[in-house]
Amino acid sequence: MNGGPSGFNNAPITRTFVVACCLFTILFGIQGRSNKLGFSHQDIWKKLQLWKLIVSVFAFSSTPELMFGAYLLYYFRVFERQIGSNKYSVFVSFSIIVSTLLQLFAQAFLNDPALSMLTSGPYGLIFSSFVPFFFDIPVSTRFRVSSVSFSDKSFIYLAGLQLLLSSWKRSLIPGLCGILAGSLYRSNVLRIRRLKFPEFISSFFSRLSLPSVGSTSSAPPPRNPPSFAARQVEGNYGGPISSAPEPPEDSIATLVSMGFDRNSARQALVHARNDINAATNILLEAQAH
Repeated sequence: MNGGPSGFNNAPITRTFVVACCLFTILFGIQGRSNKLGFSHQDIWKKLQLWKLIVSVFAFSSTPELMFGAYLLYYFRVFERQIGSNKYSVFVSFSIIVSTLLQLFAQAFLNDPALSMLTSGPYGLIFSSFVPFFFDIPVSTRFRVSSVSFSDKSFIYLAGLQLLLSSWKRSLIPGLCGILAGSLYRSNVLRIRRLKFPEFISSFFSRLSLPSVGSTSSAPPPRNPPSFAARQVEGNYGGPISSAPEPPEDSIATLVSMGFDRNSARQALVHARNDINAATNILLEAQAH
């Protein structure tokens, strides 16, 4: 399993976010102000230092946190490709706003001196993304190391755990608030999942972001002959099953986001009777030939 095609193709929001995180973290790191980027509820409610809310969304407190955080943000670009940049913008905004409010309430309620300053960084967005990652991204491969079972998703969970515990309580609270925000989004509170920003939002970020390695034009690609993987699926499993229902678009999008060709993904779903795990195995088996 992977995050789909390399680079930030069809993921302008993610690209802008990753670039902004790198620039803000490096800038404040050079100035030696990384340890002052977090916020407390006193800073917001009493001192009205609202600028800290903006800075804390983009700037990580340390280089290791930036490395793990940027890697996870880059991987989770798969969700922007699945639902589109307009809806993903709503997910980003909802995750950041709700998780930030939850952090402020947690600080005020717990009244723990160790939580007087939470760590900075887009923890809300990153850990909100773990909710759809857990529920919507299927496991494609499993393996064992010294009698311990792992899957291709294990490395993402390990990177998230490292980030979650990087500053102990100061990073644990933002991470948990992010997971709660992601759960609220998934539960469609206030029908949030039906909302999407206007088209000019994604167009703006597409123009704003610098060209990235592996990205291509957003123009729709021409129709190509069936890929090798698609022909391999047909060769291994015969022609399409006429009685099988048409695969749902979200299942096709899930397989495409994992890096498979759209045509071969559709054919695999037809042969697997829309069982996404069986279709994944068919595609992996076809690639092995």
